Amino acid sequence: MKKIHLLLLKSFIRPFLVTFLIVMFVLLMLFLWKYIDDLIGKGFEWYIIVELMVYASATNVQMALPLSVLLSSIMTYGSLGENYELVAIKSAGISLNRAMYPMFVVVLVLSISAFIFSDYMLPVANLKYFSLLYDAREQKSANFLPEGVFSNSFPGYTIRVMHKDPDGQTLYDITIYHKDLSTNESYLLFAKKGKMFRSSDDQYLVMQLQDGIKYQEDPGGPTYSPNPRQKLTRFRFKSTENKLDMSGFKLHRTNESEFKTAFQMMNIKQLRDTMGHINHLIDSGRRVNYTLVTPYIKYFFMPAKHAKSNYIKYKQGVLKTANNTDRLSYITNAQSEVRSVQDLIKTRDERYKDASGSVHSASVEYQKKYTLSAACLALFLIGAPLGAIIRKGGLGLPVVVSVIFFLIYYIISTIGEKAVKAGDASPFIGMWIAIIILTPIGLFLSYKAATDSVIFDAEMYKRFFNNLFGSIKRVVVKEIKD
Repeated sequence: MKKIHLLLLKSFIRPFLVTFLIVMFVLLMLFLWKYIDDLIGKGFEWYIIVELMVYASATNVQMALPLSVLLSSIMTYGSLGENYELVAIKSAGISLNRAMYPMFVVVLVLSISAFIFSDYMLPVANLKYFSLLYDAREQKSANFLPEGVFSNSFPGYTIRVMHKDPDGQTLYDITIYHKDLSTNESYLLFAKKGKMFRSSDDQYLVMQLQDGIKYQEDPGGPTYSPNPRQKLTRFRFKSTENKLDMSGFKLHRTNESEFKTAFQMMNIKQLRDTMGHINHLIDSGRRVNYTLVTPYIKYFFMPAKHAKSNYIKYKQGVLKTANNTDRLSYITNAQSEVRSVQDLIKTRDERYKDASGSVHSASVEYQKKYTLSAACLALFLIGAPLGAIIRKGGLGLPVVVSVIFFLIYYIISTIGEKAVKAGDASPFIGMWIAIIILTPIGLFLSYKAATDSVIFDAEMYKRFFNNLFGSIKRVVVKEIKD
């Protein structure tokens, strides 16, 4: 029995690792495709890109792990069925459910590990990933001086280069306008040719300019004079050098504490505390709303029964018994008070909607901590018997079938998540609906696989439809003869 368990474990672990790496690679390529415009051409060091890709890979585990379990389980049992190894196992008196036992234990360990990962490691990975991605997207482009465009990449400078050599360093027809806000000095420079390169410490962009003219304007008299005379100076030069500060092109890291309030960066305890705090604020707001609206509520007491005229007046209604002037006054006062109550409640209603939306979003992330583990088990219950039924290994038919079931799981989960965030479904139902639907399907497939069902046998369906159409044809022919 131990040899069979080892055979099944070896048959499962290798496809699982391969499919997991393949899925992670595909998801990583999707990440690069999505953010390629925000990363290319900004002069990042290689380790910044690698660090961002590592964090992105960690955030993709919650999608890659269930798909890998589904695909590898189909491949494993499909390969065993294709090579008639399942037949040999069953002929030895070992049922399919008993043969699935070692793999179920492995998937259970994976599910527990996925829960620990989603609660402890995933919030940290999300924090690192989103903070670094935000800084990378906010980073200025390293294409300092594009051709034919006035560039404001350097603070205080407006620079235009009409043409560049293919090396990207030799410049032609250069225009530089600079204004120093601290001294109120400015100059305009024209040069026919130049060359740019970084300084040895990578702190400055050095521009060596040739054959140009510079117009500089600065105050000529004392600054306290009511009308200080300005001085215009013109310089002609054969060669000059400008240093432009490149500190704005360095990657400035934002304090990660500014991102910790996002629900994706919280563990279960933090999410539970946050939801409790927000619910407390909602309850407090409801009590405050009652005290604010109470002064606008008018109470009318019925007069004594012996005052028959007043009794009839209140019974018939104030507007019916009042004259036109009093009736207009009553309606005007009522409309004024209604507008006051609406203005009072409007802002508090917006706060309530924001708080309710925060609770719904937090509950989604809270339930995701558990659904990742449950999804691995549910998809394994589908993949293992499905592989035993279709009896095909490799990356052909198993990939198609696994992608179909995973798309069903993903679409249902997305619909449920949106319903929870919109407040149209409870957090438990919305986040667990996909697993609730797929688990009975997995149990049904397990039963069919254990009873050697031919549910996916094309010949069975061909015979069924041939018999059906043959019966219909015979009935039609008989009706025509009659």
